[in-house]
Amino acid sequence: MVNSKFNGSTPVGYDALVARFNLQVIPNWHHSRTSQSTIRKTYTDAGQVVEVYPRFLTPQDSFGGHLEFALKYDGTNLEILSALFEKAPEDELLAYIRSKPTGKYARRVWYLFELLTGKRIPIEDLTTANYVDLLEANEYYTAKPVQVRRQRVNHNLLGDARFSPIVRRTEKLAAFEKKDLSGRCRQLLDGYPRNILRRALSYLYTKETKSSFEIENVTLDASRTERFITLLATAEKKDFLAKPELIELQNRIVDERFRDPDYRQSQNYVGESVSWREKIHFISPKPVDLAALMEGMFAAHRRMEVGKVQAVVHAATIAFGFVYMHPFEDGNGRIHRFLIHNILARSGFTPPGVIFPVSAAMLQDKEAYDTALENFSIPLLPLLQYRLDHQGGMTVQNETALRYRFIDMTAQTEALFLFVERVIETDLVKELDFLRNYDTVKSALQSIVDMPDRLIDLFIRLCVQNKGLLSAPKRKNHFSMLTDEEVAQMQQAVKESHLVE
Repeated sequence: MVNSKFNGSTPVGYDALVARFNLQVIPNWHHSRTSQSTIRKTYTDAGQVVEVYPRFLTPQDSFGGHLEFALKYDGTNLEILSALFEKAPEDELLAYIRSKPTGKYARRVWYLFELLTGKRIPIEDLTTANYVDLLEANEYYTAKPVQVRRQRVNHNLLGDARFSPIVRRTEKLAAFEKKDLSGRCRQLLDGYPRNILRRALSYLYTKETKSSFEIENVTLDASRTERFITLLATAEKKDFLAKPELIELQNRIVDERFRDPDYRQSQNYVGESVSWREKIHFISPKPVDLAALMEGMFAAHRRMEVGKVQAVVHAATIAFGFVYMHPFEDGNGRIHRFLIHNILARSGFTPPGVIFPVSAAMLQDKEAYDTALENFSIPLLPLLQYRLDHQGGMTVQNETALRYRFIDMTAQTEALFLFVERVIETDLVKELDFLRNYDTVKSALQSIVDMPDRLIDLFIRLCVQNKGLLSAPKRKNHFSMLTDEEVAQMQQAVKESHLVE
């Protein structure tokens, strides 16, 4: 977002440090600059924010000055900090921490350096000072704090050094939380008879199954559909976030010829062939990095589960984290969407026995789903060096594990909240109302003519397909036994049922 409007201003914080040490990182969402003006200005474009601060906020032009400014105004970016700690001179880091050893930003830097690098700084443990949170709980979603005595810091990241997603508390997420979608769902369901709920849920399980496969352009036969529906029913009963369970899950949802006995051993990617050339959309981690990343993801999942992190945040960070890892050759997308149900159900966000067909919502708004996925995949690609052989096999040539450890999943969480809301307020209501209206019109038709259920169902379907009217050919073929008056009364009942759009 550098353009003429920023002329006369100077990058500070993360941007200054990235430029000084030539860090190859995904850009932070927030960029800071200072100018000679006395007015603070904010510019927003495509999820990136640039703030130009007045001159009195200009930090000391030093490693410590820009680092503290970054933590104060740009937020906590673990990827940038990891890359920075590998390149920054240790004497400058030590000088900053020793200059204010009990300062909350210096303590955070001290703790994060040791956490992210695995190295110990030659400074004695603190014996006094209040504990400070690593992340500000009013700015980020956090896990249950763990006290670290050495720096007197409360570790409240969602994960650890192997995998720790970041989700910022945006206005959009605050608005979603205020709606209490879980409570809204229970309120809706309480307004419908049990027999309608049972039939609606059967339909929703089928809809979720077909939609999840359709996103990947896979056509299901009846047998595979039933198998996946059965699998979805286990989502609320079992924790699938462990290696053996995920392998078993993959083996159950893919063609038996493509079952994996372990994580993939080859480099995979998402792309498409354009004029006999491969256009790359996303590159997953190198096979050698998968084990640590996946174990980190499992640990983050357990940490969020124990700490009762908001359920949609938990589901988004783990499910999108999984699909970015792409640990198998096939089935990653379906497992990614299955894990959303697994986490929402086990957290109690969805009522027992209820499934939200989020895949259907994703399919209906494929652009929003793709945008959520691309929020990470697009800025990632320029940082990866790779080559393709003549058969399309890929080799990633640089070290890339860091890219996948600390993904900012704010956008993905916002997207999942949107899909969940649409399911509750649109898909769920639509199906429940349809069944209630269907039962009403079926009863009305039965009172006009005492026909078998099969014929009543057929009459309704044919009328709905033809804008409330039974066509002459269909009447001749199926309902020649009815009088004109009976047909007219039955058509009117269908029209008044709200089944006809």
